[in-house]
Amino acid sequence: MSPPVAPPGWSRWLVPPAALSVHLSIGQAYAWSVFKPPLESALGLSGTQSALPFQLGIVMLGLSAAFGGTLVERRGPRWAMTVALVCFSSGFLLSALGAATEQYWLIVFGYGFVGGIGLGIGYISPVSTLIKWFPDRPGMATGIAIMGFGGGALIASPWSAQMLDSFGTGNTGIALAFLVHGVTYAVFMLLGVLLVRVPRTEGPAAGAPAAVTGPQVSARSAVRTPQFWLLWIVLTMNVTAGIGILEKAAPMITDFFADTSTPVSATAAAGFVALLSAANMAGRIGWSTTSDLIGRKNIYRVYLGVGALMYALIALLGDSSKPLFVLCALVILSFYGGGFATVPAYLKDLFGTYQVGAIHGRLLTAWSTAGVLGPLIVNWVADRQEEAGRHGSSLYGTSLMIMIGLLVVGFVANELVRPVHPRHHIPGTDTPQEAADDRREQPESA
Repeated sequence: MSPPVAPPGWSRWLVPPAALSVHLSIGQAYAWSVFKPPLESALGLSGTQSALPFQLGIVMLGLSAAFGGTLVERRGPRWAMTVALVCFSSGFLLSALGAATEQYWLIVFGYGFVGGIGLGIGYISPVSTLIKWFPDRPGMATGIAIMGFGGGALIASPWSAQMLDSFGTGNTGIALAFLVHGVTYAVFMLLGVLLVRVPRTEGPAAGAPAAVTGPQVSARSAVRTPQFWLLWIVLTMNVTAGIGILEKAAPMITDFFADTSTPVSATAAAGFVALLSAANMAGRIGWSTTSDLIGRKNIYRVYLGVGALMYALIALLGDSSKPLFVLCALVILSFYGGGFATVPAYLKDLFGTYQVGAIHGRLLTAWSTAGVLGPLIVNWVADRQEEAGRHGSSLYGTSLMIMIGLLVVGFVANELVRPVHPRHHIPGTDTPQEAADDRREQPESA
């Protein structure tokens, strides 16, 4: 399947909707918790067991993005979106079969392994293409698409809950819900497959400036640079800080105000989780667009530096003011989403557009690491504090201090990022004038 080239006059503004159709679909992963209680009841599972499909899905996201990134670059966005469609939808269909036959291993394999491959390939499928269409605003372009992944749960959560109410929460009802998910997402993702185009090489597309020229670095060379690993640390620290709150949001706000005169109800805690999802989604487009104006290095200074300040305010004053606690958490989650959306443009600044999708795929192993690290820190510390007889906000004091330390580590790593040494550049892409321009621009934009 060759990449479809845009005909003359094709509007580049048709490409973000194609990307959104894929990202809004695979963003359903953030709504997996809707299926946990029905699965536990229908199949007699523990909470740990019911989390396995989601956990395996996130692991496979990172691995498939890392190992499939170069193939995505070579085959193009239509091939990648097609693979994502087939794997993600097949994962639901296999899960439907597993629920109908009460074979939980088939749900884990379908949603987690097969669907997880669709998550990873689908996540990186539009990144390189969007950056090539929008060389003047790469942060905004990738932010639009990756915003869809953050916002997918806002659609999927109520939709899934409504289906379970209609079909029932037994194994047959769950199977029907999985079946409808698989078919519907296949149709929706097909819109992206049909709509996506790559820009013509002989000239800029309609409404787009000329493609950015300058040094280019291959994916193989990029992983040998200190810049890649510094940015890996930056992303790991930022995601760890955000996902630590996201995974424990409802019990955390309940515990913080349990000993006050105004405890938080279960309904209010659920509303708090919804607010965090909205902040996650808004941060992906808002902060990534801002990075086009102030530069990628500067925006990560905000994510990491201000994020550490927000954690400090929660640790010191969070249990004294609900508005302050909620505001700080919303800011942290907006930085969490913004970090995901900004990193493709940061990679483009450092390594060029040549294989930026493949490089991005390799960098997403940081997500897999943070997805384990963040919840582990918060939950393990809270469990140890509870065993020691503590309660309320004191359950989280130590973990909040750890998060501050991790953000400081990320801040230092970001400060150490410098332009990539010319020895890593692909020959012929670095003229003396381009190198001079690159040295002037990169310290602020990269």
